[in-house]
Amino acid sequence: MARQGLVLIYTGDGKGKTTASLGVTLRAIGRGLHVKYMQFIKSPDRTYGEALSLRKLGVEMEQMGIGFTWTKTPEEHREALSLAWQKAKVALADPTIDLLVLDELNNALSIEKFPIDDVLPLNEVIEAIRNRPSSMHLIITGRNAKQKLLNLADLVSTIDATKHYYERGIPAVKGLEF
Repeated sequence: MARQGLVLIYTGDGKGKTTASLGVTLRAIGRGLHVKYMQFIKSPDRTYGEALSLRKLGVEMEQMGIGFTWTKTPEEHREALSLAWQKAKVALADPTIDLLVLDELNNALSIEKFPIDDVLPLNEVIEAIRNRPSSMHLIITGRNAKQKLLNLADLVSTIDATKHYYERGIPAVKGLEF
């Protein structure tokens, strides 16, 4: 019997969405699955621990963003999101990928500081997900998941922020956040 690909969404305001996707990625690698990991917001200009680890494990990872929305102009972000979506569409159609992770896609889709509908159209995202190879597992992470995406998912985990050391003034910790 052919494997049925599943859609897993990790969302919410708590820490751990990317970490959850990395845990599944690690399992998939261990089972010999071909994994591709794509990040919509994080930039290749910065060093992230998950990128270093996945490269050591032989996982193809693309950091397609240019950083937080306040770090560049809206046009620079729109251009990066457009290119990221074009690359993600190609990956979503690739029958050789067993597990595709679209990290931070929810964040990208929920940007309200500038228009994104023309460069990252939600209906096009949904259509590409529905039309992906039937055996492809897909993980989507990020805050503020759109209801239309949640409706497509086979699993939705909402990670709540109950307590965080940020509240005590402790900044991002190397090895824990990046």
